Amino acid sequence: MNKKVTDILLRKGSNITTVDPGTSVLQALQIMADKNIGSVMVMENGKYLGIMTERDYSRKIILKGKSSTDTTVKDIMTSDYPRVTPADSIDYCMQLMSDKNIRYLPVFEMEHVIGIISINDVVKETILSHEETITQLKDYLHSSR
Repeated sequence: MNKKVTDILLRKGSNITTVDPGTSVLQALQIMADKNIGSVMVMENGKYLGIMTERDYSRKIILKGKSSTDTTVKDIMTSDYPRVTPADSIDYCMQLMSDKNIRYLPVFEMEHVIGIISINDVVKETILSHEETITQLKDYLHSSR
C-alpha cells in the first residue's frame, strides 16, 4: 500500500499554526510551546512566506547571540523548503527530508498552502502502514488454515 501525504493530513488534520512575518521570535516560541509544536508557518495576507522552526531559533538566535524579543520571525525563517502535494508519496517525503536534512515540508495544492508535515508524521505513517500490513498477513495466515 503506497501511502501519500493526503493520508497524513486525513489522520492529523490540516490545521496550520501561522504567524505574521513581524511577530517577534519570542512570541512565536511561546505559541509553539503552548501548542507543543516545533514550527510555525509564516504567512502574510494569506500568502506563504516560509517556516520558522526550533532549529532556526537555535542556529540563528542563540548561536549568533541575537535577542529573541528584538528579532522578528521574518529575519530567521526558512523560505526555501521544498513543497509537496497531497498526492506525493510518503517515501518521496522521507527521501526529500533525508537528502536535504530538514524536518518539515509545506503541503500545497496549486498555490495554496493546505498543511504542513513533519518527519514525525512521516515516521508515524510509515509505522502505521507496516502495522496494517502485519495485521493483514496475520489475518491471511489464520484464514488459510
